[in-house]
Amino acid sequence: MRKQNFFIHLLLLVSMVMKAVKGKGTATELGECDLYSGTWVKDDEEYPLYRAATCPFIEREFRCEGNGRPDLFYTHYRWQPLACNLLRFNGQDFLEKVRGKSIMFVGDSLSRNQWQSLTCLLHSSVPTSNYTLDRVGDVSIFTFTEYNVKVMLDRNVYLVDVVREKIGRVLKLDSIEGSKLWNGIDMLIFNTWHWWSRRGPTQPWDYIQIGDNVLKDMDRLQAFEEALKTWAAWVDTNVDPTKVKVFFQGISPSHYNGSLWNEPSAKSCVRQTTPVAGSTYPGGLPREVAVLKNVLSTIKKPVTLLDITTLSLLRKDGHPSIYGFGGASGMDCSHWCLPGVPDTWNEILYNLII
Repeated sequence: MRKQNFFIHLLLLVSMVMKAVKGKGTATELGECDLYSGTWVKDDEEYPLYRAATCPFIEREFRCEGNGRPDLFYTHYRWQPLACNLLRFNGQDFLEKVRGKSIMFVGDSLSRNQWQSLTCLLHSSVPTSNYTLDRVGDVSIFTFTEYNVKVMLDRNVYLVDVVREKIGRVLKLDSIEGSKLWNGIDMLIFNTWHWWSRRGPTQPWDYIQIGDNVLKDMDRLQAFEEALKTWAAWVDTNVDPTKVKVFFQGISPSHYNGSLWNEPSAKSCVRQTTPVAGSTYPGGLPREVAVLKNVLSTIKKPVTLLDITTLSLLRKDGHPSIYGFGGASGMDCSHWCLPGVPDTWNEILYNLII
């Protein structure tokens, strides 16, 4: 019996080592480490995690291959942390882990990017499993009926409220009535930043209000911080951590200035086909990352940051560029092709929840 136990333990050890060598072991197998410090490595064997053709509901702005992008190199990269390995995404395992639960992404189109990625990852894992796709107001609901799992998207670009009043549309930094939609959800993944710097016709508000002060405009980073504080107060007041897991997507970066990745001649991400080499982005982190981390550090309830900024900064090749919603007349270096970078965000999410 002792010999039998010895050989069983030996086989388990060999299995763990083999997983580590292949880059598919988990952080817990190899000791805790920084999942967000690493490099992108080419993996033609097991990536992409799904094909665009197997996910018919990818929205046009993310469907780069279908929009004519000639290269598919961007689909074959795997994120490799420096001191550990990520477990490869397993959709059936994910669905079993969250059976009977609801997941909601709350934020702007980058949240939609990640939401679409997760629905594709899950659907491609259980392609014969029935699903429904519904929309109720601003909330899109993708339901895997066999597992009673809802993967939802609440389009809410600022997290705080924009209210139409007599003077016009008012962005209220200390009002968060939209949070009513978040009650009763088992897992919440928040995001905001993409719209804070908008000006001109695409700016969806006319005034900013904080307390009794109504302003025509203010420093956008400061406004972002005040809104995050309002959201943080909501989390501390309303979230029961024994029932609800809370994540923040982090800051998803754009690539419109090649000098930031040591290629001054590049005016955008167009024709970029390889990631930035190494684990450090030459242009450094955007300022809004520090603002976000500072506010998160004040929250008493547990909130997990999906700190995807650096790994995404390294992927100057992963954007739709001219192969997005606008076609040749548009240039999108903010969103991400699917399959692509957001699949890694969800792979990290998977590793964190298991």
